[in-house]
Amino acid sequence: MENQTAVTEFILLGFTDICRLQILLFVLLLITYVLTLAGNILIISITLVDRCFQTPMYFFLRNFSFLDIGFTSASIPKVLFNLASGHQSISVAGCFSQCLFYLTVGTAEFYLLAAMSFDRYIAICNPLHYTSIMTSHFCDWLVLASWLIGLGYVIVPLVLLFRLPFSGPNIINHFFCDSAALLELACTDTRLLGLLSFLLATGSILGTLAITVVSYFKVISVEMRIPSTAERQKAFPTCSSHITVISITYSSCIFVYFTPTWRSRLDLRGAVALLNNVVSPLLNPFIYSLRNKQVKEALRDALSQSAVFSKNPKM
Repeated sequence: MENQTAVTEFILLGFTDICRLQILLFVLLLITYVLTLAGNILIISITLVDRCFQTPMYFFLRNFSFLDIGFTSASIPKVLFNLASGHQSISVAGCFSQCLFYLTVGTAEFYLLAAMSFDRYIAICNPLHYTSIMTSHFCDWLVLASWLIGLGYVIVPLVLLFRLPFSGPNIINHFFCDSAALLELACTDTRLLGLLSFLLATGSILGTLAITVVSYFKVISVEMRIPSTAERQKAFPTCSSHITVISITYSSCIFVYFTPTWRSRLDLRGAVALLNNVVSPLLNPFIYSLRNKQVKEALRDALSQSAVFSKNPKM
């Protein structure tokens, strides 16, 4: 062990070695990434400019879109660069930075989803006290707490992980630097650190899931007691949209981080991670906001105003 040198970079295996498939993957990932950025930036812009969206729910949606941009940008640009250049290496410092940002933003998303479910619970189950509870100051603190808790959960395990000896092999069977794959490359016993990471993942994922499930269970119970069918149908779309996003996010993360890290299953874990990194951030703007009637009207007004301005630029 004393004669072995520490690795200075890791090799990301990615998806395939076949050139034509790499080109196809590059095009598909690039289109998906651009659409993800466009959809989430559109939500951020609309909710910032239009006064109709200056409410806690759209404030959380705006921040969730911002997290989605960060989450997919933590891994996909590097994947696109690797596919385009043919280089699969990443430095140890770059690997640590990618892990830190990816896990921080991902964990923050869980807590923001819990905050959004709490917001819906107060709005529907306790509407008379909604404005006094969900103040702008309180909403700001909830978003800030999501970021701080996300960073606090991952910083210690990651520092401990990258202080471990890595003397080879340095090949990561993934398309980005994932902590579970890195644990398998360390030249020492990692069971204690693996247990710590598992407990922290359990606390962040299952803890926030419990808050979210309880909140929406109470929300659905209240909505089911609405006597008017029209009012009930009007209340369900927002709730169903949130539940759809929660189901996709939590199911993929539970599979990736709570299944055994056997090498034979890493390919399947990578496929599910791709679903979580690419597909979910793309669908979230459409599920949450872009099919919302109020958002559609705001988009239509913005497009009509831009059309009028383009015809009469002196206005």
